[in-house]
Amino acid sequence: MSDKTPRVAIVILNWNGWKDTIECLESVFRNNHPNYQVILCDNNSQDDSLIQIKAWAGGRMELTVPEDNPLRNLSFPPVSKPLTYKEYNRSQSETGGSNEDNNVRLILVQTGANLGFAGGNNVGLRYAMARDDFDYVWLLNNDTVIKSDALTQMIRCIKERPDVGMCGSTIPFYHEPDKLWALGGATYNKFIARTRCIGLNQPVNQKIDRKKIERRLKYLAGASILVSRSFLRDVGLMSEDYFLYFEELDWAERAKGRYSMAYAPESIVYHKVSASTGNDSTNKNNRVSEYFMFKNSLLFTYQYFPLFIPFVFTRVTAIYVLKRFRASMKRLFFAR
Repeated sequence: MSDKTPRVAIVILNWNGWKDTIECLESVFRNNHPNYQVILCDNNSQDDSLIQIKAWAGGRMELTVPEDNPLRNLSFPPVSKPLTYKEYNRSQSETGGSNEDNNVRLILVQTGANLGFAGGNNVGLRYAMARDDFDYVWLLNNDTVIKSDALTQMIRCIKERPDVGMCGSTIPFYHEPDKLWALGGATYNKFIARTRCIGLNQPVNQKIDRKKIERRLKYLAGASILVSRSFLRDVGLMSEDYFLYFEELDWAERAKGRYSMAYAPESIVYHKVSASTGNDSTNKNNRVSEYFMFKNSLLFTYQYFPLFIPFVFTRVTAIYVLKRFRASMKRLFFAR
């Protein structure tokens, strides 16, 4: 890698969430790393997301952030418009767009279908790899807002050690910014296919032992992952077998023995947890999310830890039955 300022491709995936995406973009275009390009991939949204995002980029629509929002300063007042952008379909983007793209700040890609988390992000990764003019790629969830030095801190961290291929951030809850969602990523219990975010629900203002956290990490949270060009060339893209959930864990497992994971404590990314998937207890998409969580826990276990399939299958089945029982009891109770 050269001594020049590293070039970073920032890949953001949108699916029916243009309001969150625009707030994210407002914060991203405030970041203090000078050499970057944003690649926004839309997974065939049905809410006119690209139309809305283009209106925002053209200065025809402004983001409204409530004055009492403690994170308002990260995305308001609006950055200067218009922002230069180019729009591609999937096939055009995956062949690297055009020669004039270097000076374009925002690349918009319509993937043409809901390709899932891995598939949608991979479209952006293929664009970056086809151009081969970047040093790092930052995968960033659309339901996040960042501190201005979040990217700079990750680059600094990943450059410290040649064995590191991917780096994560400190991720507090957006709606409870004093509380942590994850410190870099999560642990994983292969016996029962259970994940748990490191630092979950702990206070943000605590002493952080970076090395201790890195030893515990089994994978980095997909809300914010910086990967190197060499990592992408050697390990490859995210597996599209999963569609939703377990992609990050699969990526980390495939990188074992070749690349280490790093955690940048001072890279702060606030996350509206579950906003991008619709996975909450009252959302009609909750069962879809549960399906992929259960299915992919079995798929991942079968691929990497097949001896533990009986234990994982028993746990997954028990959880599913218990949730359906609780849902039935709730319907019965409220029907009276």
